[in-house]
Amino acid sequence: MHEVKVVEVFMNGVKVGRIASTPDMLCAFEYDVTYLASGKSISPFHLPLKAEVFVAKRTPFNGGFGVFDDSLPDGWGNLILDRYFRSKGVAPEKFTLLQRLALVGSTGRGALEFRPDYSESIPDEIVDFNALAAETEKILTTDHDGGSLDKLYQYGGSPGGARPKVFVKIDQKEWLVKFKATIDPAHIGEIEYKYSLLAKKCGIKMPGTNLFEGKYFAVERFDRTSEGKVHTVSAAGLLHADYRVPSLDYGDLLKLCHILTKNTEEVYALFRLMAFNVAIKNRDDHAKNFSFQLIRGEWKLSPAYDLLPSRGFNGFHTTTINNSGEPTINDMMAVAEKAGLNKERASELIKTVNELVRENK
Repeated sequence: MHEVKVVEVFMNGVKVGRIASTPDMLCAFEYDVTYLASGKSISPFHLPLKAEVFVAKRTPFNGGFGVFDDSLPDGWGNLILDRYFRSKGVAPEKFTLLQRLALVGSTGRGALEFRPDYSESIPDEIVDFNALAAETEKILTTDHDGGSLDKLYQYGGSPGGARPKVFVKIDQKEWLVKFKATIDPAHIGEIEYKYSLLAKKCGIKMPGTNLFEGKYFAVERFDRTSEGKVHTVSAAGLLHADYRVPSLDYGDLLKLCHILTKNTEEVYALFRLMAFNVAIKNRDDHAKNFSFQLIRGEWKLSPAYDLLPSRGFNGFHTTTINNSGEPTINDMMAVAEKAGLNKERASELIKTVNELVRENK
């Protein structure tokens, strides 16, 4: 792996800025002069659109900025990356942040691209999902990769989360396809697909979903459109919140949504998502499971994702509601009131979501 001293950041062909490292191995970023004249901040709270050098703090992203951390792999992606490079005789723990961004290159989540670009392009070929599932199981359960690391690395891009997953192209559409983790039930794909349909029925904005070969859950990438890539940042990335532990309350998320989008309907959409997570007992609602997108110069709540019953942090909601990990309707209404939402509308929304979940589970 070549030494990387500076990484240039691009978005849909436009140079946004550049990243370097301080002597203390902290990320230093500055916007490009031309971008400053006509662009929008890629991370309003931590990287405002100003002509200065921004230096990240050590935590919570190991010296990086949240908006760039969203582009990096975690969980499954890191497992594949580390094993792949060890198989090539390279110690992955020696990679710097800049080298890791260069490995993501043009394949990361969202619209940001990094140069130099050492990424692998996603194969455009017929996909054998059963074979990929078998290989991911080998990776999870043994030290033997069966010669599959090269292919899984190529398909991997920079997916986050713990469950095995790959990026694939099918009929000109890009999909994120998930496989079973060791602790998952055998029909986990069918479960997540069912809840994606239920979320749509409850009025939640969802990307396209599918169940390939009747068992592999797939979600259409909402950061890819015919007009180009869409800049997408998680709540964790925007707020520099540690998504590995409870760090936010839904009150914080609703406030973030209001400040960022300046649109009350977007706040109601996030409130609806909160009510749905409570109704289906999705307690793994951490700070990376909510995202916002910059679309034609305006921030909007992204489509929802990772919606299925989950245990969460010690059995509680990872994102609290009115500071409660076991929230009641009264807690949800308290959050609505603090967010300035209409009491009757919020109450009816909760009631409708609960009824639909009960009827369709």
